[in-house]
Amino acid sequence: MLQRPQLQAILDERVLILDGAMGTELYDQGFGFEHAFDGLCLSHPQVVRRIHREYVDAGASVLTTNTFGAHRLRLGRNHLADQIGAINRTAVQLAREAAQTRPPHNRPYVAASLGPLGQPLQPIGHVTVAQAQEVYREQISALLDAEPDFFVLETFSDLEEMRLAARVLLSLAPDVAFIANATFTDDGKTLFGNKPEEIVRVLTAQGAAAVGANCSTGPQGLDSVLERMLRVEGARISLSPNAGMPKLVDGRYVYVASADYFAEWAVRTADLGVRAMGGCCGTKPQHIARMAQAIGVRAPRIRVPGATPTYLEPRETEDHLQYRGLTEQQSSFDAKLANGGFAISVELDPPRGVEAESLVQGAIALKQAGVDAINIADSPLATARMSPLALAVLIRQQVDIEILLHVSCRDRNVLGLLSECMGAHALGIRHALCVTGDPPSLGDYPGTNGVFEVDSIGLLGILARLNRGEDANGKQLPFRSNFRLSCAVNPTADDLPKEIERFHRKVEAGAQYALTQPLYDPADLQRFLDKAKPTIPLIVGVLPLRNARHAHFIHHEVPGMAIPLAIRDRMQAAGANGPAEGVAIGREFLQHVRKLAQGAYLMPPFNKFEMAVDLLRHA
Repeated sequence: MLQRPQLQAILDERVLILDGAMGTELYDQGFGFEHAFDGLCLSHPQVVRRIHREYVDAGASVLTTNTFGAHRLRLGRNHLADQIGAINRTAVQLAREAAQTRPPHNRPYVAASLGPLGQPLQPIGHVTVAQAQEVYREQISALLDAEPDFFVLETFSDLEEMRLAARVLLSLAPDVAFIANATFTDDGKTLFGNKPEEIVRVLTAQGAAAVGANCSTGPQGLDSVLERMLRVEGARISLSPNAGMPKLVDGRYVYVASADYFAEWAVRTADLGVRAMGGCCGTKPQHIARMAQAIGVRAPRIRVPGATPTYLEPRETEDHLQYRGLTEQQSSFDAKLANGGFAISVELDPPRGVEAESLVQGAIALKQAGVDAINIADSPLATARMSPLALAVLIRQQVDIEILLHVSCRDRNVLGLLSECMGAHALGIRHALCVTGDPPSLGDYPGTNGVFEVDSIGLLGILARLNRGEDANGKQLPFRSNFRLSCAVNPTADDLPKEIERFHRKVEAGAQYALTQPLYDPADLQRFLDKAKPTIPLIVGVLPLRNARHAHFIHHEVPGMAIPLAIRDRMQAAGANGPAEGVAIGREFLQHVRKLAQGAYLMPPFNKFEMAVDLLRHA
């Protein structure tokens, strides 16, 4: 086994290409999430070995064992706790057999994977430190018996748990080399609030040969994390992002970032000084092959002290805007939908905390700019945020504006959905956008199970019945609600006929108007109108771009969205004037489609409501 100085010397000599995903590859082979993927090392060794071999053929210089969750707490759920030793030892052997298909001078290293417990430690959870130490000791002992080349601690969101796993490893093998990778949320911190530079400093001091990030998000989503990690002088960084965000296709999740996009990212990242890079969820052998081709056997770029990039913390707006009270008059949003006007709605995402004053002030500014309604999303991308209904009430306490509340099927069964919607109705909310919801695998708690007892079509039917004075089973109720129901539609969906078929089913279920995904080409909207022939008002989505990186990210990493090359080129040419150019592009698009739609649904990125205000000034 390699010792820390040996692995560091290797990382100083050349950029290591790590392998890609194991879990999503097994999923693509037909093994559902009800399986213990680590247990497949015993039940289906030929499948695991074949995946390792595909990464060898792709050019990976490190193979990671299929042992991410091969410990008592995870395997026990599938009644495999008595096979922990066999599973871990076999996993190393399978990776070793695949590695040995290459000549000794060019043979990949075998890295033993250690993942988090899947249950939080005390005082948040019920697992004590002593119990956690015993769980890790049992797994690590089995892995050490099989003699991997080094270890990889990956996908940790709790720095203390990461440190605990490292302590147990070093207590059993004081000189063994290991890489430590954390996972980060979209605000650039771990779920437990640890900053990237803190992770690097602490784990490097504890003995890690390299420290970095994996999973989390797509390549661009880790850019700010990398910038902060590079602040730590002398740090050796490892990165393995997901292949963008997944989309659901015929009941299976598909990741959208291409192999060529990963290769471009790999070159750019190596230029910044990253020593080891690979892929996590959704990455395939072709991603690793293109990365290996692009990187070759290049030496890492050693950073000059003091030449690290600057990372700017996001700032809250400090504008103090005039208070506006509530009225009981019909909203301008309702009036425009009813009379053929052009309604404007702007989306605000609830905060990832308990402070919402900046969003309330933003709603006031938007009202003053002529916006008719505020869209409030329901924990988008499965991130833990303030309740959208709570934010709606806070806004309505100060702003006389219609609220379009997103209602997701992800987190509630039918009983919970009815309860939430009746409560919203009692609080004066009348507009509901019925959405299926992003899967939990995208967000802060990927091990959490989504409910999805109904989808958006089913939810529309439930609320339409509530409007008729019936419960979800058709039983007569002593009241009727008065919801104005809306649905989402994607005019640029890969399978447009299927999207149109679902759109018509949503209308039949009770949708009274529809909001589209963000669009950039008027021809896309016209094509959808020609094919779908909608009979309900259509409000077209507009997401102003911030810069070229933002455009690149949306085009390559966000499922179901495409940005024309001409738009991406404009954002690239704009340079530092990216926000203004993004607003100009949105304004031009809005002018083209005014006669094709009955409203605009503005989605300013990162709650930058000022961009929506700027876009509306001359639209």
